[in-house]
Amino acid sequence: MAASLLMTDGYKFSMAEAGWPLRRETFYWSHRRGGPQVLPFDARAEVAALLPAVDDAELRWLAENGYECGPGLKAALQRHAAVTVHALPKGSVFHPREPILSATGPSALVSWLEPLVLTWNWRVQVATVARFAPAELAAAVGVLTCERQKELTLEALDAVGVKAPAMKVDSDAYRERVRVKTAELVSIVGDPGRIFEVGLRSASCVEQHLIALEGCKEAGVTRTSHVWGARRLGMTPVGTMGHEHVQRYGSDEAAFRAMSERRPNRSSYLLDTYDTLKSGIPAALGLIAERPAEGDSIRYDSGDKVAQYRHAIALAKQLGVRPVQILEDGFDAALTRQFEELRKELGWLPQEQVYGYGGYLVATTSGSPLTRDRVQAVYKLSQSGKKPTMKFGNETGAGKQSIPGRPVLFRRGAGTAGPVGIVGQEGEAVPAGYELLTGSARPLVVADHEPVLELSAETRALVAALRRDAFGADL
Repeated sequence: MAASLLMTDGYKFSMAEAGWPLRRETFYWSHRRGGPQVLPFDARAEVAALLPAVDDAELRWLAENGYECGPGLKAALQRHAAVTVHALPKGSVFHPREPILSATGPSALVSWLEPLVLTWNWRVQVATVARFAPAELAAAVGVLTCERQKELTLEALDAVGVKAPAMKVDSDAYRERVRVKTAELVSIVGDPGRIFEVGLRSASCVEQHLIALEGCKEAGVTRTSHVWGARRLGMTPVGTMGHEHVQRYGSDEAAFRAMSERRPNRSSYLLDTYDTLKSGIPAALGLIAERPAEGDSIRYDSGDKVAQYRHAIALAKQLGVRPVQILEDGFDAALTRQFEELRKELGWLPQEQVYGYGGYLVATTSGSPLTRDRVQAVYKLSQSGKKPTMKFGNETGAGKQSIPGRPVLFRRGAGTAGPVGIVGQEGEAVPAGYELLTGSARPLVVADHEPVLELSAETRALVAALRRDAFGADL
């Protein structure tokens, strides 16, 4: 099916309204883990096919559901010719954290791509298993969730020249597994209104995700981040802020204020872009204390959520505010039970704590081990205007830090000593003994097990400068 303007997450529209939708920005796609992996398609052509059409009826529906698009956002979404894509060639083998693709163009448009780009991890994983672990292929793709997932699987296998094993599609069983798992979560929290779904980027395709949403809805959950799915199924679209919004503003407080002062709806402040305890929580709660009647919320993502939660509750009580706590990222039934007990211990009301579930409902019910979490596929903002930017999340270590600038990949040539790949910057001189793989006409296959990410001199300098700006010193 053609991409609808609504085939993205709701917060893409709110962030565009609170940011600079026409600013030229760069995002890049990578996998944080998973060893050597195969790219089985032309990523530049895939992006071109995804760019959405702007439909007046869909714009009206967005406005009716809290996501009105201003003139800058509407203009950005139509500037397809302004998008430049640099990618590894089809057939390339890439390694963890190496940039597979970068897209540069109007902020709102290249940001819009994120959830659909991340669904590509399915085809990558199918091709990779077929190439490097063929004995595991039948179990990985034997039972699929929908006909479109089967089509994508066959395309990936054809790209690497591997015959497909026996496969069947069982959408009804998949929908039922999602329903059962959602119903368990509802029983834990006691009210389906305290749960929302955020799993589009964990699906293999939009069609699979729609089936998962049907299972969620049958269990009583009526809110989802997937705007197209919400419209199709009569659900409510949700979402306010992602890391990219905070990165654009360069500080938690500036980003939070922009969201609350440029958009009339309630805001949800994401805490972990720089430092959750030292920056995110105090900035969010300080702003909420200025406008306690607005009903704003705070959203946890990476790091030690128990420590963060205790710290936030203590500070909120000290400031005399009671924001809604939003808990996502890796939540399952066990973690939900833990945080429900923690909520009761600290005196937070049920209606003041809600949960978002993605891969736990959408991917782990699929019957295949080839989930987004297995490779940790991400699509990150790396440059906003002329300013490089990165996500630190420094309490989680280097694993979740992103790469700044306009990254490209240099691949080691035959007979050369040194790292398998070096992440450089567009226009940087190619190191001796290496070739520029990004944008090349031919893949360079170097399938070392799991090399450590190496940064070029220019990329290291960008990281050091951004750390100084954010924290006052190199860490």
